[in-house]
Amino acid sequence: MQTPISLSHSSSTSAKLALLPLLTFLVLFLGVGFYYQTQGVEYAFYQLPSPSALLPAVILAVLLSRESLTETIARYIEGAGHSNIITMCFIYLLAGAFSAVAKATGGVDATVSLGLSVIPAQFILPGLFLIAGFIATAMGTSMGTLAALGPVGLGVAQATGIEPALVAGVLVSGAIFGDNLSIISDTTIAATRTQGCEMRDKFKANLHLALPAALIVIVLLVIMGESGEATVPQGANWLLALPYLLILVLAVAGLNVFAVLIIGILSSAIIGVSVSDYQVITVGQDIYTGFGQMQEIMILSLMLGGLSELMRQQGGIDFLLATISKVIRALALPLKIGNSLGIAVLISALNICIANNTVSIIVAGSTAKALAEQGGIEPKRSASLLDIFACVVQGLIPYGGQLLIIGATFSLSPVEIIPYSFYCFILAAVTVLSLIWGAKQAGVQNQQSQRNV
Repeated sequence: MQTPISLSHSSSTSAKLALLPLLTFLVLFLGVGFYYQTQGVEYAFYQLPSPSALLPAVILAVLLSRESLTETIARYIEGAGHSNIITMCFIYLLAGAFSAVAKATGGVDATVSLGLSVIPAQFILPGLFLIAGFIATAMGTSMGTLAALGPVGLGVAQATGIEPALVAGVLVSGAIFGDNLSIISDTTIAATRTQGCEMRDKFKANLHLALPAALIVIVLLVIMGESGEATVPQGANWLLALPYLLILVLAVAGLNVFAVLIIGILSSAIIGVSVSDYQVITVGQDIYTGFGQMQEIMILSLMLGGLSELMRQQGGIDFLLATISKVIRALALPLKIGNSLGIAVLISALNICIANNTVSIIVAGSTAKALAEQGGIEPKRSASLLDIFACVVQGLIPYGGQLLIIGATFSLSPVEIIPYSFYCFILAAVTVLSLIWGAKQAGVQNQQSQRNV
């Protein structure tokens, strides 16, 4: 067991200052967002691009450094150019390309059509949950899933008379379910890269918690008894859904994520050209469009990588870790369960502030990894906790992109949808209960061992 980190008074003071750039970023990002929200501007928290909000924080971190300007910039570039950050950026590019090509070929419409055509009327809501979950798992994005399914869900609500906020909440639940499990999701990429584990291992760790939560949601939706008839979108060729199935199978089988995404891009283009009016000449254009869609998160990842390195060098990360460790010790919990809860609280608090689950994971990554190592938590478990609670919070904050986009589609306030985002509440409860149960089981085993001795 490692000794919890502690800091002297003088080093603690300088370490606190090292966190000031991050606080500056949060104040700018949130302050502008709340201002625009009071002005009634749509997507208020997205008016100031996060890289622009981060730039003053980076400048402040450079000014706080005790090294020379040349050494500080070199250290910043070293952090931005870390192999994990660069790998993450290349995966972002390929994921964006696949999503763009698959959407352009009609793969999303085909998958929606395929799902709705086989859903019995009494299972409309569970069916929408499963469709959203499948598409988000395959696409790797809850935002893209909600953008694709929002109009369909609205049509279902209008045609069946089901409460629109309920349908919207079901779609959010399914999108979060799939995004959390997806092996090509940017949250999965960030969580596994920062914690140093394989995507397949993190997927399995997540599945043990996500599947029970999803089953509870499905049972709940069936018991609620809402039903109706939905009009199946016409004209979609179901063969266009094959790339989504293919990458899901390959990803779960453990194929390298770069190979999975390249195969997904090629299969989408080939099938699109073969069975639809998709043109070969547009493949390159759509790939580049997908690259462009990942521009913000790539820039942010690079900038945050450099900022994290400066914060680490200046003692900010150690101070944050020491503070969380102190709180955990005060709770008198077993180290493993305490540090697990610490990771959950850390990522939840960050995402409430930042309103972007991927960015929150990137910011929390190094501290979460240190907590995991200190508490003897496997990397796949810490990655799972990061992804789970980042996604849970993302599906519940009214200023997050997921609720904003579905609220705009349904002409609803995001606040109206939150009570129906059942999966987010249930997944959080299942995860916390599993941690408590694990702690109790460990205590029982320790007592039995002591008796045997």
